[in-house]
Amino acid sequence: MEELFDLSKFDSYKEDNRREVKKAEGGLPNSLWDTYSAFANCYGGVIILGVKEDKDGNWHTTGLKNASKLKKIFWDTLNNRKKVSINLLKDDDVETFSVNDTDDVIMVIWVPSAKREQKPVYINDDLFGGTFRRNWEGDYHCTRLQVKTMLRDQAEETMDMEILDEAEIEDLNEDSVRGYRNSHKSFKPGHPFERLDDSEYLRVIGAAGISKEDKRLHPTAAGMLMFGNEYDIVRYFPEYFLDYRENPDTVIRWTDRLQSSSGEWSGNLFDFYFRVYNKIIKDIKVPFKMEGGFRIDDTPVHRALREALANCIINTDFYGKFGVTIIKEDDKLTLENPGYIRLGKEQMRRGGKSDPRNKSLMKMFNLIDIGEHAGSGVPNIFNVWEDEGWEEPIIEESFDPDRTSLTLRFVKKQAIKTSDKKQANKTDKNMEKIRLYLQEHETAKTRDIAELLGLSVARARVILSDMNNVEALGTNRNRTYRLKM
Repeated sequence: MEELFDLSKFDSYKEDNRREVKKAEGGLPNSLWDTYSAFANCYGGVIILGVKEDKDGNWHTTGLKNASKLKKIFWDTLNNRKKVSINLLKDDDVETFSVNDTDDVIMVIWVPSAKREQKPVYINDDLFGGTFRRNWEGDYHCTRLQVKTMLRDQAEETMDMEILDEAEIEDLNEDSVRGYRNSHKSFKPGHPFERLDDSEYLRVIGAAGISKEDKRLHPTAAGMLMFGNEYDIVRYFPEYFLDYRENPDTVIRWTDRLQSSSGEWSGNLFDFYFRVYNKIIKDIKVPFKMEGGFRIDDTPVHRALREALANCIINTDFYGKFGVTIIKEDDKLTLENPGYIRLGKEQMRRGGKSDPRNKSLMKMFNLIDIGEHAGSGVPNIFNVWEDEGWEEPIIEESFDPDRTSLTLRFVKKQAIKTSDKKQANKTDKNMEKIRLYLQEHETAKTRDIAELLGLSVARARVILSDMNNVEALGTNRNRTYRLKM
């Protein structure tokens, strides 16, 4: 998280969803712990003490009267379980800095994002009243639903593994089970599972399990979601709802709609997946390709769409509000599901790790060649879109309620405008001028650089802050710049 705070770039920072400043003139402010909880329960962030935010959003230092004493109080409080549920920090996550050319000392606290099993991070020994999250407007209290979601996500056994003692195998939709078995047989002909009867087959794929209560076979939550009928599914998941819409333009609300609650089909995940997949690929042009004497009607785009749809379903919090929503428009496809991203948005984009919210559902999709095990699905989607020359997919995460969305645009990237290239070249030339000037004069004020380049002080400051080989000395009024040693 070092990129969140660099003393040389102090003037360029403003408060946002990962940065917070506090004066701390009378000691540690109580709101510090709200922010600690909020950062820990989201993406992490930096708390800076001894700094005031002006009305225009700019920062200036106020300094700390006794930084070493304040630092000790901070650590003592952080390790007090009656105040903070868990200490996530290492020794080097708290640093003090003397601001050059002033007597001001500031304290910088780097707060990491808590791991799934550590959340919720709360304060004042109050699970539901002391859990916070962060947005652009500051820290806010989490709802009971959000706290309960984090508690569910702590467990290694995912919620879809639960055995539903009140449900019976006969409650599952026979046509859906048969369709799944046929898909599995097509993908893996001769698989040992083919020989099993339906009850045993459902048990080995994770759709059913032996109850500890009556020692009989009952559907698991995954089995009910995958193969149940909607009217049974909502008995166990009251917020369960699947919705697919086609909106070709802004005039017509929708031309095609598929809802789990319509009563016209089973309403389960298995049937939803294939019905929706066939709808979202119908406009994709398939290049002619032969393999082994047979035409191959599949492309990387098809595979990416299968992955996107499966990922949306597998990572849904089925206790969450508003259900799964898939919206197809002329130039884009948006997939939304309840639930925050368990590994965080950055890790999801980067790939390499897998932490599905519903492990049994993932297994069932994997058995019919849908979805990825190793966390490579989302990076593959990005790679396919890059290869097609389309605009980069957008991952968005929102809270209250928790939702995740993936937007896939079927639109070619805009070529870089000539004017943008000229501006970039001009900036490079200005940076070279600054470098040569500092070689000759050793140090310079912002105004000196502005006069050198014939630019405003504000523009000169921006260029200086973007130069990796230049460091700032001092604060606003007395600030000078020099080449890094």
